[in-house]
Amino acid sequence: MRTLEYTVDAGRDGMEAGAFLKGKGYSRAMLTLLKRDNGLLVNGQTARTVDRLKSGDTVSAVFRETSGGVPNPELDAGTVYDDEDIVVFDKPAGMPVHTSFGHDSDTLGNLFAARYPDCYFHAVSRLDRNTSGLIIAAKHKFAAARLMSDPGHKPEKVYYAVTGKGIADKYGESGEIAAPIARENDSMIKRTVRSDGVYACTRFRVAAICGEHCLLEVTLVTGRTHQIRVHFSYAGFPLLGDDLYGGDTTHISRQALHCGKISFRHPVSDKEITLISPLPDDISGIFDKKPVI
Repeated sequence: MRTLEYTVDAGRDGMEAGAFLKGKGYSRAMLTLLKRDNGLLVNGQTARTVDRLKSGDTVSAVFRETSGGVPNPELDAGTVYDDEDIVVFDKPAGMPVHTSFGHDSDTLGNLFAARYPDCYFHAVSRLDRNTSGLIIAAKHKFAAARLMSDPGHKPEKVYYAVTGKGIADKYGESGEIAAPIARENDSMIKRTVRSDGVYACTRFRVAAICGEHCLLEVTLVTGRTHQIRVHFSYAGFPLLGDDLYGGDTTHISRQALHCGKISFRHPVSDKEITLISPLPDDISGIFDKKPVI
């Protein structure tokens, strides 16, 4: 359970409780949730959104959520940030984020349930099972909603990917791939560039070149399934290790893709946070000299 408390200042004397919380970033849906769960309190007493506040009142938003997940304490993933509202994991390659068929006990959600049994797992962003790096999990619905829906709090992510060095010859120091992405016919997993797909845009710059390989710093304008993998394959430079989209698996057995940097405003404190995860060994090992990111 998480309780967020706010003190009513003189300028908000007489304001309705609902309007007061809207000014703190609470959506209508969030207010409905609090009302349903008797989670809106004024001076410790259950209140309604239409109740009038007085200067000095304490308004509390109480989120009563339980894990609901199956805990697996044997799992491991690095933690780069942790507080009462969010945790940022450094997810290893090979670990799914959510449970699915064949993955009911080996996911980041199972690890979260073991570490935080009193919190519900809200994955703010997503990473493919074999993509490594930083991912935020919110510990209650308000934190999740603010990070996922509020433009001022949405995380900005930087990915690092390895392709053939020819991409630098084609695009120069930086480039953009804008091409619509659709589901591959008769496949539940694979995506493809197709005219009837959904608009997608990927931007990148060359971070390092070593031998036949190129390390790219990638940012997403949109966030489609497999977007980075699909776009670079479409451009003729599939990610190393990505056998689904034509990548060379000689040097690495999974797609060479890592979420190495994430920046966001904290959903409760509004503090600006930037976190970095170094390249994992299987990606940095592709290069003769380890790149610095």
